[in-house]
Amino acid sequence: MIVLEIKNAAVIGAGIMGHGIAEVLALSGLNVVLNDVSQDFLDRARQNVLSSLSRMKESGKLNEPVMNDALAKLTFSTDIRNSVAKADIIIEAVPEVLDIKKSVIREVESSCSPDAIIASNTSNFRITELQDGSVRPHRIVGMHFFNPPVVLKLVEVVKGEKTDDQTFEAVFDLSRKIGKTPIRVVKDSPGFVVNRINAPESLFFCLLLDRKIDSPSSIDIFARSQGLPMGPYELMDYVGIDTVVHSLEYYAKELSPEYGKCMIYKQMMEQNRLGRKTGHGFYTWENGKAQIPSGEPSSKVELMDVLAIELNEAVKLIEEGVASPEDIETGVRLGMNRPFGPISVAQGLTNAEIKKKLEDLSARFESTVFAPSKSIAEGKLKEAISGKITPKQGNKPVSPETQTQGNDPVFMVKKDKIAIVYLNNGRLNLLNAAVLDGLEKTFLEIREDKEINVVVVTGKGTVFSAGAELSQFFSGGIDFMQASRHGQSVFRLLSEMNKITIAEIKGYALGGGFELSLACDIRVSSPDAKIGFPELQRGLVPGWGGTQRLSKLIGSSRASYLILTAERITGKEALDMGIVTRTFGAETIDDDVLNFAHDLSRKVAPGAAYLAKLLINKGSETSLDDGLTMEAISMGLVYGTEDLKEGISAFLQKREPEFKGR
Repeated sequence: MIVLEIKNAAVIGAGIMGHGIAEVLALSGLNVVLNDVSQDFLDRARQNVLSSLSRMKESGKLNEPVMNDALAKLTFSTDIRNSVAKADIIIEAVPEVLDIKKSVIREVESSCSPDAIIASNTSNFRITELQDGSVRPHRIVGMHFFNPPVVLKLVEVVKGEKTDDQTFEAVFDLSRKIGKTPIRVVKDSPGFVVNRINAPESLFFCLLLDRKIDSPSSIDIFARSQGLPMGPYELMDYVGIDTVVHSLEYYAKELSPEYGKCMIYKQMMEQNRLGRKTGHGFYTWENGKAQIPSGEPSSKVELMDVLAIELNEAVKLIEEGVASPEDIETGVRLGMNRPFGPISVAQGLTNAEIKKKLEDLSARFESTVFAPSKSIAEGKLKEAISGKITPKQGNKPVSPETQTQGNDPVFMVKKDKIAIVYLNNGRLNLLNAAVLDGLEKTFLEIREDKEINVVVVTGKGTVFSAGAELSQFFSGGIDFMQASRHGQSVFRLLSEMNKITIAEIKGYALGGGFELSLACDIRVSSPDAKIGFPELQRGLVPGWGGTQRLSKLIGSSRASYLILTAERITGKEALDMGIVTRTFGAETIDDDVLNFAHDLSRKVAPGAAYLAKLLINKGSETSLDDGLTMEAISMGLVYGTEDLKEGISAFLQKREPEFKGR
């Protein structure tokens, strides 16, 4: 069995990625051995780690005890056998040469524990290739960090054809525990997600130069003018031209021979113009920065060229079953350090305009790499990005929902900054003690998860919840009262959540189900949903906050009518009464609410949202003067926050904000 808790790690390779990964692991509390063949490499890595930690201490990101603790947990060794002997996980970060990686993995296998996980930080090679010849291929998995590992949040967790589920999930969980945002790559593919989407871009920007369409500096200036953090040629210089060449050669072998058309990168590699690592590539590099000549932005390239190419490759990944649309979006956004990914881009474009752009690029550069994918060619872009198409080969990506739901009466799915909480108790999703316990556990977990900004509460299937399960046994009045108090405390946990909460009402929201929705900040519904309190028809009263929350929401007169008559109203009528704020079609409500939540999670600062919730909820319980005082204090609290600065900066730069909750 795989160890339940990973405490000891070894990193093989002390280069830029290796020592960065080791630093991340040590900062997260793991004991780490950093191994390399040369003591000189290790000494350089030790100095780089010390410099990195010192910069973080000087900037206030960590204090001296944390820095010293991380250094104490990091040791260095040239003996690979001793390095891996006690490791629960071994991460190889050696040069991107297939034979070297395979050789290192075989050597590690001969010395590590039989239960140890071997993770590769390869950025391009299929994990299945690294499993060839292994005695324990089920323990080999991809764990691809991004450069610099200490800064960038993304980790691609890649499942090879022989990787078992335990290994895959253990590395996914570890990635979260060390403060990263992992995505699931559930079908092995060259380049995985981010580099696979980068591949046709690299070819495109090479062909622009091969055909002398414009200069690197003009195109880079154009890219920066569009809000990108780096231009394409500056980024290739930063990564290394040799790395780009080797990647394109690999893609030419694995994906399409047309990736071998690029010439200028090969010429630069032959001239040792590798970019930052040699001091000269497309640009001269001084003090770690590219010296880009000033000039006018290119008029020969359009932003839509790049967006269409990225989106096309993203759709290919979806078609092939490599990853879900949500994980592709997260991967590009975090891996490329952007405010948006291709799935978000697709929301605002039509299939026709993307198809036309790709057809033009394919004809212009005589390359099928840029030709529209099957889904786009057939006019099914929206279906693809919604995850509604069947992959054309291999296994369909296993969604987090499928992986976690099981038979649990409550389960949660995380999608980017959103948590979707599903009631999963039969066709009607009835509420009982087990469901309440599940909700309580899930809400507490979400409350502590700083990556989540928005929570959607809904029912698995077509029903939100038809109310409490009346067949439960209670020994007497006190027992029944305690059950009421339990439900009230769970729903109060939801109402006071430090996130924005949305109730997605569909089918039925009756009794306790209606009360659960009232504990959310926002309620949306399908127009035909049935909503109401049938309690008085059963000899009961609403006991989980319904009498209090409904009257505060719509006034005592209308609340009295709904509760005392036990009348059921539709979602459309609930909209007219102000109980719900939006309605979505019954057939599309799941997707519509997810899109609504996704938009909300990105455009609203989480800290400010929590303060606004407190002001709204407490405002009805206090005087106007006290409420205004609380409002003014809240303004003082948000002043100086990183999110306030980011919000203003994004507004002035006309871009989407990237809030961090700080």
